[in-house]
Amino acid sequence: MDLTSSAIVADDVVFQVEESTSAPVFLAPVEALPEIAQASESDFELAQKAGTGNVSAFELIYQKYHRRTYSLCLRMTQSATEAEDLTQEVFIQLFRKISSFRGDSAFSTWLHRMTVNQVLMHFRRRGVQNEKTTDDGEMPEQIVRGTENHTKMPILDRIGLDKAISQLPNGYRTVFVLHDVEGFEHEEIAGMLKLSVGTSKSQLHKARLKLRKLLIEQKTEVKK
Repeated sequence: MDLTSSAIVADDVVFQVEESTSAPVFLAPVEALPEIAQASESDFELAQKAGTGNVSAFELIYQKYHRRTYSLCLRMTQSATEAEDLTQEVFIQLFRKISSFRGDSAFSTWLHRMTVNQVLMHFRRRGVQNEKTTDDGEMPEQIVRGTENHTKMPILDRIGLDKAISQLPNGYRTVFVLHDVEGFEHEEIAGMLKLSVGTSKSQLHKARLKLRKLLIEQKTEVKK
């Protein structure tokens, strides 16, 4: 019998078919291999592929942003255990929602906001309450000297600052990290924390005063 092979497509499934002078014989379906994402692809391209279920694309995104996400969670919670758990939660949420990313902003910005929201949800579940103050809150900006750009501070000063930040009350620390470290505006912080702009400004003011006091105490202890 004269047999030749060819492939046909039925409902988007590829079948291998043996042709003969009689009826065709359908063999096992030939599954198309998933496309392997490349590290050279842009965040937008990787996100688009991950949104269709491409695991290799999501793995590349995880490798690129895992450490950055963990660092943000750690700065906001001051707890390595909570930061690890929250980082996992962020990437679980990312896996579920990545198909909704449309590229209207940078992917890093989109993920950053998702991370902040996840941490704030954690605070609300844990019952962390921001200290309430009056709504006027129009206090002058008072930067703690030497902390304007903490990433360029000498390493020992940065360690001291991180230690001082960890000693702030939860409400103060959250606003300070969001504004002075992450660069959010008071209007954005107010929306995320469900408080007034005046309260956000007031908490930042009090956080800076508290930080100044803590840093002065640290220097006094070193001199002893």
